[in-house]
Amino acid sequence: MKITKEQISNGIWILAILLILFTPVGFHARVIVNKIKMFVMSADEVDTDEQITLENYNWDLVDLEGNRFSFASTKRKVVVVNIWATWCPPCVAELPSFADLHADYQDKVVFAFVTNDERDKVEAFIDKKGYTLPVYFQASPIPAEMESSSIPASYVISKDGKIVVDEKGAVNWNSAETRELLDELLAE
Repeated sequence: MKITKEQISNGIWILAILLILFTPVGFHARVIVNKIKMFVMSADEVDTDEQITLENYNWDLVDLEGNRFSFASTKRKVVVVNIWATWCPPCVAELPSFADLHADYQDKVVFAFVTNDERDKVEAFIDKKGYTLPVYFQASPIPAEMESSSIPASYVISKDGKIVVDEKGAVNWNSAETRELLDELLAE
């Protein structure tokens, strides 16, 4: 049986797809695809009439050093919450934009980067990337208003507790639109 050019071409495509789906090469390819998508995607504000008010601030978190952090301390402050994981390509893709935003707003806005990953994996990832983000692990269930079946899931909460951004998937958090929104929320 003779192998045709079409069969060889199909075999190469199948191999490429398998590499993308099931190897570290694929993970990095998915990160790159998400970074490209982020060039045109910024976080969208939820329509005012559809904004949900966060009723329950009872959420306990633990930072990388083992210190407890009560989410209730963020009441009446502008808050950015990002639920992420080291194994999630869209999460990894958007973290650099979050790092840039955090660098400029860390003294004005409360940031919480929450993960359920293994501590050693998170520490290694953060160290490797050189991030100085406030990373937390959950010590109690997340408030119902921020539950999500997908990650990354990111929220911007106003001083009066309204969830003004409810974003799933990777977006550019360091955009002019996001900065303008944060400035408006801080001025309220």
